[in-house]
Amino acid sequence: MGTHRRRRAPTAAFALVAAAIIAAATACSASSGEDTGGKITLTVDVFGNFGYKEAGLYEEFQKSHPGVTVKERGTGMELGNYEKQLTQWLAAGSGAGDVVSLEEGILIKFKAQPKNFVNLLDHGGAELQGNFLDWKWQQGLSADGKQLIGLGTDVGGLAMCYRVDLFAKAKLPTARQEVGQLWSTWDDYIAVGEKFKAAKTGAKFLDAATNMYNAILMQQAGQSTGYTYFDQGDQFVMTSNPAVRSAWDITLKMVDAGLSANLRSFSDQWNAGFKSGTFATIACPAWMLGYIQSQAGDAGKGKWDVAPVPGGSGNWGGSFLTVPTQSKHPKQAAELAKFLTSPESQLKVFQAINNLPSSPQALDNPELKTFSNQYFNNAPVGEIFGSGAKELQPVYLGPQTQAVRDEVENALRAVEQGELKPDKAWDTATDNGAKAAQ
Repeated sequence: MGTHRRRRAPTAAFALVAAAIIAAATACSASSGEDTGGKITLTVDVFGNFGYKEAGLYEEFQKSHPGVTVKERGTGMELGNYEKQLTQWLAAGSGAGDVVSLEEGILIKFKAQPKNFVNLLDHGGAELQGNFLDWKWQQGLSADGKQLIGLGTDVGGLAMCYRVDLFAKAKLPTARQEVGQLWSTWDDYIAVGEKFKAAKTGAKFLDAATNMYNAILMQQAGQSTGYTYFDQGDQFVMTSNPAVRSAWDITLKMVDAGLSANLRSFSDQWNAGFKSGTFATIACPAWMLGYIQSQAGDAGKGKWDVAPVPGGSGNWGGSFLTVPTQSKHPKQAAELAKFLTSPESQLKVFQAINNLPSSPQALDNPELKTFSNQYFNNAPVGEIFGSGAKELQPVYLGPQTQAVRDEVENALRAVEQGELKPDKAWDTATDNGAKAAQ
């Protein structure tokens, strides 16, 4: 899911969620597939929102598998906290769910520990290769190609979400085609932001520098080097990769122009901003649509729309489902993972919350191509996200990507808050990033 889901330091709310999950795992360490009177409970560990409940997939699986109950944990959890908890569970050899989600940014780290995961090739996985985009399938394999660790869920095709009412207030075009024509480049986007700022609507043009930076970085890396902070040999290349510096410079232009609401993603203030109209635009991988709707609520219906992203296509986010070897019911867990990632299930998730399938069959399905989202002004999201999805390119993310990204985001936020001079920020980000990379 993207991103999809994001990489921030713990907030009080998320700390409570993490504590609750730890307590639950401690209280019933056998929650991963507990046998109770011949019945089985399978636990699915997620972060963010994977849409399985909304799409009715757990109920569907339970109906076709009598005696099996599926429970989901971690819904809404921030990725950084989730990663820390999962690391502890795997190290302890207990506590993890029967099916565990891995986001693309943490996949490489956990793939380096293949002994912790069931080989899905032993459970009919090889027959499913054609159900996934080729690069997505390859990402789920171990380094030697002998173990299938994860089955792909979604990919993170990029767009830009915007508040129609705030654009109207700023006397800017509001129709999505016209909005897309305003910003073919990121410099165009900044120019539109300056017009918006001059209109004094009471809102900021964008939500957070960190969100925008990550979207631009993944877009530019996908169009050029194919990696971000680490090359495919896992060498730290932050200072020599032009995609990183380009994304950084573009983002600082936005901050310098006073366009950012200076919010911390997945904080209470950021969540409230969707409902109150604190910001007018947000970089929108497909998975972000479901999050916006969940935060803006019924009152936000029709206030949001979706336009093309500046700078061309890009891919930010996407996840995999795995089965830890500590599961007491690996056979049933593998069946559940296969079911949740099937082309049919991926299509249902897209229709429920717009997570973009990694299955070519789902992407080619007329139901996806013609799907419109009523909440977002009937935006043709199937066309917007699906049209170029099969051409999306993967971006390699090294095992310490999460740690480096945290340091880069810390530096960006410090500039936003006026705690760090822009001309010093790059050196701070690269110095701290290099330490985190070790």
